[in-house]
Amino acid sequence: MRILTSLVAVVVAALLLTGCSSSAPTAQSSASAEESASGDDFKKALAKSEKMDGLFTVYRDTTDGSVHLEISEDQLGKEFIYFTHTVDGVVQAGHFRGAYRDNAVFTIERHYDRIEFVEQNTNFYFDEESALARAAAANTSPSVLHAEKIVAHEDDSGRILIKADDLFLTDALHQVKPSPNPKAPPTAFKLGRQDKGKSKIRSLHNYPENTDVVVDYVFSNSTPLNGGGEAVTDARNVTITLRHSLIEMPDNDYTPRFADPRVGYFASQKTDQTSTSATPYHDLIHRWHLEKKDPDAELSEPVEPIVWWIENTTPERIRPIVKEAVLAWNEAFEAAGFRNAVQVKVQPDSATWDAGDIRYNVLRWTSSPQPPFGGYGPSFVNPRTGQILGSDIMLEYVFLTNRANYNKLFDITGLTSLNDEMPSDMQKGAMCSIGTFMHANTMFGRTAVRALSDDGPTGLDGEMTQLMEEGIYYLALHEVGHTLGLMHNMKASQLHGPDEVHNADMTRASGLTGSVMDYPAINVAPPETKQGQFYTTKPGPYDLWAIEYGYTTDEDNLDAILSRSTESELAFGNDADDMRSPGKAIDPRVMIGDMSADALQYAEDRMGLIGELTPDLVSKYADAGQSWQELRDAYGIIMGQHVGMMQAVSRYVGGVYVDRGFVGQEGAGDPYTPVPTEDQKRAVQILETHLFAPDAFDKPADLYRHLQPQRRGFEFFGDSEDPKIHAQARRAQESVLAHLLHPNTLERITDTRLYGNGYRLIDYMDDLTDAVFEADANSNVNTFRQNLQLAYVQGLAGVLSEKGRKMYDPIAQTAALHSLNRIEDMIGDRRGVNAETRAHTEHILLIVENATSVD
Repeated sequence: MRILTSLVAVVVAALLLTGCSSSAPTAQSSASAEESASGDDFKKALAKSEKMDGLFTVYRDTTDGSVHLEISEDQLGKEFIYFTHTVDGVVQAGHFRGAYRDNAVFTIERHYDRIEFVEQNTNFYFDEESALARAAAANTSPSVLHAEKIVAHEDDSGRILIKADDLFLTDALHQVKPSPNPKAPPTAFKLGRQDKGKSKIRSLHNYPENTDVVVDYVFSNSTPLNGGGEAVTDARNVTITLRHSLIEMPDNDYTPRFADPRVGYFASQKTDQTSTSATPYHDLIHRWHLEKKDPDAELSEPVEPIVWWIENTTPERIRPIVKEAVLAWNEAFEAAGFRNAVQVKVQPDSATWDAGDIRYNVLRWTSSPQPPFGGYGPSFVNPRTGQILGSDIMLEYVFLTNRANYNKLFDITGLTSLNDEMPSDMQKGAMCSIGTFMHANTMFGRTAVRALSDDGPTGLDGEMTQLMEEGIYYLALHEVGHTLGLMHNMKASQLHGPDEVHNADMTRASGLTGSVMDYPAINVAPPETKQGQFYTTKPGPYDLWAIEYGYTTDEDNLDAILSRSTESELAFGNDADDMRSPGKAIDPRVMIGDMSADALQYAEDRMGLIGELTPDLVSKYADAGQSWQELRDAYGIIMGQHVGMMQAVSRYVGGVYVDRGFVGQEGAGDPYTPVPTEDQKRAVQILETHLFAPDAFDKPADLYRHLQPQRRGFEFFGDSEDPKIHAQARRAQESVLAHLLHPNTLERITDTRLYGNGYRLIDYMDDLTDAVFEADANSNVNTFRQNLQLAYVQGLAGVLSEKGRKMYDPIAQTAALHSLNRIEDMIGDRRGVNAETRAHTEHILLIVENATSVD
């Protein structure tokens, strides 16, 4: 049987009648439980218990709440699916509402007088026709999650009874408390020890195909060092609530589908242990079980559609937008042969089911104290086949607000320093989720619309309304895409040219991006250009193609579908390929925060827009009766865009275009093609102009003096409230230098000369040195440039350090030495400068001398 994904009214009523749920002792009498049991042991154990029928019969004592579980003999040795998610928690402890935690296969085994719950290893595949299949269990370790002594057993009926409190009230099935992080500071927030006296089974929900147990885990710590913030009422006692689901293994005619590297689906990875291939992969994509009502029809409704319920927590104003966005995926399913494959309903306020019920796929809203995301769309599957069994989408209200989702203005980039642990810190980069990423993007859009408007704030009129509606639409499209099985596609923003992206008529027809699974820059038009779409509002060509591959019922057509992967509009690159972290990947087109087929030109245009926004910010945010907090946020948001664009530009230096077409596939190019030299040089020039130049951070003094946060209580206690302007600029520059000087980047520049790169490392380092030093080599150096030059020289010195010599290849070390000597020649004879520049010069020369001296 299959976990239900379609819930029409009649089925809902039937399930509610056949299922049963308990959150407290009820009038469902202990007598009924006793009458259903035969044998003295059963009667004694269940004397005061209520009975709940379902996949596993559950008994709950009406006096102390203890729980027994009944297992039938025909369930022994049978595989079941285990799934758990967080009902509620605190983000600081790694738990938040709706977080999917574990998804595994387990069996129930009997060993003499005890019952064992054993998780099975699903990582390997053995062809049943191979003699090696007889050795499938060799050198793999199943996990005995829990063992419980049998309380009662009836020989005639085969019923077995065990206590279930320790199964659910401990971390036997799932590790609730995170393992300690050895790198965390001693004062970091930590959960205490689980207090079994305070922990409890909150409720039981039993249905024919699944048994659900909701548990409150209480962790106690009498002397916490960290209070955990406002979301934690009292750090001495913290509650994490999980819902454990024991699910019957589906018994249907679902046909697994293999993963392919040219299209991005989440997959259950399995290694074929009987294969001799160089790629013995038996990976199965995650997808729903869709069957045509009319198998012979080219376009048919499914036997059982994918039904989404909009939770009644969803603000009524946006329900129609969310519904329309979800239904937009039906266009993609039509390419796969299904009409109305996706349906949407609204949870009535009178509903007797809760959104945590795994039989319902729910779009849910929360407004968390510390939002962990803006959107989150996981699913759970049958690990044996990849069949998606259920899904929820969590959406955070912060996405709709005008409040910055960060604590300190100048910490928004999450960037790291070159100076301390170089180059290991270079590898950390700025990471983000779609929610926080889109929230910052949307707030930039709001800031731009407001700052460029001659009429002041526009409320929900005109472009502001368009911005918010398109943002909600895109967020819903993106998260639903995940629940259909699709990975991110960070290469999809390359669909149109930098001018075409502002043509709304074209982008509404074909999509602003090739896929809704990207993290693109918000598409705010530059000055003197008519505003087009801020976000795409339809599945793109890649999405239609990917869904066709995943869901077509024509198995014979799969190779033909995959053969189209070389078409430019179907470009794909996922998180494993993306370049958000310095030095991590190689293709600059697989990057977050970029837009258009010429991301370098788009970045130039965005910097022009930023230049238009900043001079008038103070006057635009000088609202009578208000503090300057909104101005401070607006400035931080604009600077976040500045940094994001410069990071995207930097990835073209030493970049390599990747083509994953197969051998002999029509349209396939070379697997690796270095970024053309002229584009690498162009990238360095853009960075010089907009990030490294002496005037890169020139802003009106009137703006800097108004960057004041609104006071609230004692929030400034132990810190200073003044804007850390130089620290923000320094982190922005260092985040880009982290990639430009990363050992992988420098080594790649040398390696790629062997297959087409014309940009020699020594030439690149000369260009970079000129960008950092040439403009003021013979003049006074402002404080922004002093920070930049120190960071650059310290980075070069790190290449030659003992640690650096273990990480950088000899060619890179030679280039670094050459650059340091060149810097010494450029500034060593500096004359006629002020005292500040003389002191800075002495500092630079001291670092050069120490780095270049022989050990």
